[in-house]
Amino acid sequence: MSPNAQYDPITIEIIQSSLAAITEEMCVTTRRTAMSSVIYEVLDFGVAVTDRDGNLASSGSGIPAFVGMLDHGVKTIIEKFARRDTIEPGDVYLTNVPHRGGVSHLNDVVVIAPIFHEGVLLAWAANKAHWLDVGGMSPGSMDPAAADLYQEGLQLPEIKLFDAGVLNQAVFDIVIANCRQKETTTGDLWACVASVKTGERRVIELAQRYGNDTLMYAIERYIDYGEAVSRRGMKALPRGTFTAEDQLNDGTILRAKITITDTKFTVDFTDFPPQRADSFNFTQAITVVNSMMAFKSITSPRTPANAGTFKPLEVVCKPGSLCSATYPAATGLYFVYSILIHELIWKALAPHLPQLLPAGHFASICGTIVGSVDPGSGKPHVFAEPQPGGWGAEHDRDGDSAQFSSFHGETFNCPVEVNEGRNGIRVEEFALNPADGGEGEFRGGKGVRIKYRLTGQNAWITAAYSRANDSPWGLAGGMPGSRNRIGVIRADGTEESYDVCTNLRLHSGDVLCIQTATGGGYGDPRRRPREKILSDIRNGYVSRERAVQVYGLEI
Repeated sequence: MSPNAQYDPITIEIIQSSLAAITEEMCVTTRRTAMSSVIYEVLDFGVAVTDRDGNLASSGSGIPAFVGMLDHGVKTIIEKFARRDTIEPGDVYLTNVPHRGGVSHLNDVVVIAPIFHEGVLLAWAANKAHWLDVGGMSPGSMDPAAADLYQEGLQLPEIKLFDAGVLNQAVFDIVIANCRQKETTTGDLWACVASVKTGERRVIELAQRYGNDTLMYAIERYIDYGEAVSRRGMKALPRGTFTAEDQLNDGTILRAKITITDTKFTVDFTDFPPQRADSFNFTQAITVVNSMMAFKSITSPRTPANAGTFKPLEVVCKPGSLCSATYPAATGLYFVYSILIHELIWKALAPHLPQLLPAGHFASICGTIVGSVDPGSGKPHVFAEPQPGGWGAEHDRDGDSAQFSSFHGETFNCPVEVNEGRNGIRVEEFALNPADGGEGEFRGGKGVRIKYRLTGQNAWITAAYSRANDSPWGLAGGMPGSRNRIGVIRADGTEESYDVCTNLRLHSGDVLCIQTATGGGYGDPRRRPREKILSDIRNGYVSRERAVQVYGLEI
């Protein structure tokens, strides 16, 4: 490819727009062919196309944290196989080891395919989706007590599922044999393969239409455009060093330092505590992608993301720490505390960017995994759900209620009809959480309260929520929000409350009660207009007693 070649700018624009359309089609393919509701309803997956060297070129809808790690996965495949000269057309690779390859935890299996045209490697297509089970010591493959990766399930260290277009049946058999949900896993695997093959086919069509050189030039310019947009966005940011603290459920303090110059946005997590002997660790790749999400949201939230977008970003971690755990540290519940990386950056900069950043949100995936056995057919049910919660108030409006966390992006809840029809539960309540908190001149958005009655037998739940002992923070005098909790109401009326539980045994008739937090408030509550307070009372956002206590309402 000649660096001095002249290309029609309209053609380049068409190719770049086509790449965005390709990744969207990859998303649709995954959603319409997957077997598990966590993929086809919740959209717990992400897709991307990278350039020939593994740099992110285009991303589709889905979880931003998944999309932002797929280039790591591609580069790991290149590193392992290129030196053996064994990357061929028709190859499809699998990887899920969190400490390399752009993976979050073993459940998030990455499927990757190279894209060749006329013997030239042009690009890569990648898909990462959450599988319900990959073996290990506990159903769902996520156990807070797991001491290392070996206890969490099957490891796939960058292996070929297809070799030059031929299925490696032995690899397929090993993968399925190690999963408790064999039928669902088989369907989800083929959905992800179909997704990357769709991306491969569409990119080849572009190359056939415009030529290899033009296609690769368009990708290169697209990445340059991403960098230019980010650097333009950085001009509006304050210069200097900013710090923030947060804490885990057990009170452990997390600290971050953000330094912004004219050319660099540096996030320093070297003061993080050591990695743990449980499954709440996360790797440096997860720390980087959470930092990327924060950086993107404050520099260029409305434009596409690619490798160029993040060139000004630098992330500093200490190997062996909670945010840069080393192999074979368990990472099954990485999402519980890794979301606080994004929250720390947000918290440090929010006072300095009041027109852009709101108060703290519920800051949790609120990951909930429930299993049971159908009493009629004897077939097992397993479903995994993130939960929506409250976002913080902004300088000029109330926070959003019942939205997913900053980690999840374009994610949805599982519809009541699907949960009741497929997952062994009856949904008895899905409402805003009435808990106090988040009051201010502008109030924080409400979390949710969900009640699931178990209808299956031999049921269990594994769940882990952050922000269980520390509330979302307010801004400019706003009140902190409420907290995340999961409860169990036994059939005999006994009530239990948890922030973490592992394979907790449940019985038919027991009720799960999920409560997610209200976001932090913004501004002095005494400045909230009386008519808004009265409206809040009428709509159930605040009780009459709380309005008198916090807002000073005279009735």
